[in-house]
Amino acid sequence: MPGIVIVGAGFGGIGMGIALKKAGYHDFVILDKAPDLGGTWRDNQYPGCACDVPSPLYSYSFELNPDWSRLFAPQQEIWDYLRNCARKYRLDEHVTCGAAVERMDWDDRARRWNVETVRDGELRSYRARAVVSAAGALHLPSYPDIPGAGGFGGTAFHSARWNRSSELAGRRVAVIGTGASAIQFVPEVAKQAAHLTVFQRTPPWIHPRPDAEIPGRLRAAFRKAPLTARALRDAIYLALEARAVGFTISPKLMAPLEAAGRMHLARQVTDPALRARLTPDYTIGCKRILLSSDYYPALQRPNVSLVTDPITGITEHGVIAGAGEHPADVIVYATGFRVIESVTSLNVAGRDGRKLAPENLEAYRGVTVAGFPNLFLLLGPNTGQGHTSAVFMIESQIQHVLSCLRILARDKAGTIEVSEAAQRRYNDALQRRLRRAVWSEGGCDSWYLDAAGVNRTLWPGFTFEYWARTRRARRADYAVTGS
Repeated sequence: MPGIVIVGAGFGGIGMGIALKKAGYHDFVILDKAPDLGGTWRDNQYPGCACDVPSPLYSYSFELNPDWSRLFAPQQEIWDYLRNCARKYRLDEHVTCGAAVERMDWDDRARRWNVETVRDGELRSYRARAVVSAAGALHLPSYPDIPGAGGFGGTAFHSARWNRSSELAGRRVAVIGTGASAIQFVPEVAKQAAHLTVFQRTPPWIHPRPDAEIPGRLRAAFRKAPLTARALRDAIYLALEARAVGFTISPKLMAPLEAAGRMHLARQVTDPALRARLTPDYTIGCKRILLSSDYYPALQRPNVSLVTDPITGITEHGVIAGAGEHPADVIVYATGFRVIESVTSLNVAGRDGRKLAPENLEAYRGVTVAGFPNLFLLLGPNTGQGHTSAVFMIESQIQHVLSCLRILARDKAGTIEVSEAAQRRYNDALQRRLRRAVWSEGGCDSWYLDAAGVNRTLWPGFTFEYWARTRRARRADYAVTGS
């Protein structure tokens, strides 16, 4: 039985596995429910799928890739990068794919986690000293509750489960949602469909996408002189971090970003009526700022319609919104993910049967939870980002996990668990900051907030601040018990 079980083989799980090997831990297994590793970059294969963070920053700091073809890497390249990292650091022997975690239970007497999985229809249990949840935040697609959706006679699927067998050329396609995925695939689908109807509930703020091909000679320079690649990464990090001022200090400081969004819209949409329908009525940053230079032009194609009336139902033949029915042969749901449930869906039971529940999910530093000994979360509650790379946050959290494991080793202890008091102090201060942030005061309703209006998703500060606070676990905040 492995000493450590890692759940998920995306950026978090692969990064955690590499870090464990570097630290001298070899007794671990990485479990993933899918047939291959890669996480969200394996799942999302819709047309036009690419990263919205510059490639040099959307990678591990210890494994820079000099061969990105573009400033914003396409999905296939990022997936290949992760698989190459796994091969380079010999993680293949640790990864078990097709193993869906059904539940995880803490055995207080044995001081072990019992992790139950199903693989090829067979139940298998792992007894582990520690568990790292690296399932990620974007692996459970969210579907809207629309009357009649089950009776649709055509093909329907979520953008994260793209149906490659569905032919879109010459067909009537309906897209429900206008988030980060939709603005990437809508321009591609618009080129194929006989007619494309985009259903928009709330217009997003969009900035131009400064994408460009990285010339071969520049890639060669990155290979020959790695410090040049490091310098580019650092420059991108600082530029993106500067945008966090408005997010973290005062929403009023978002004015320059909002002006850039309005200018982009004005330049690309000349029709004042359409421009009005595409103009957000909330402070920029309240929802995720999107990047696209071809979304607005796609909406102005003759075969594309934008519908802003609320959807009231779906029939066998199409989508009902406003005064009529909009015929469709294919419906694509671009409706995001169930972010909070991405953690609680693992069905975790801690000490005395305590559960991780969506309505009160919180963690210390987003990594450890009182009542759940030797359990560590990557991209846990309040560690998401609105302005920069999630990979930076993942690496910070991995260092915190390693720090906790070092405490266990140094004290020859059996368990480490954050105290209730430390978790309470941390989250009370966190929520006070969040109430002043743009996500709460910006005048929008977003997936960042739960049903009670509590932000359990984002970190309300600079990422270097988070890095400094998580680098080493404070022994005083943890209860450490004997072997």
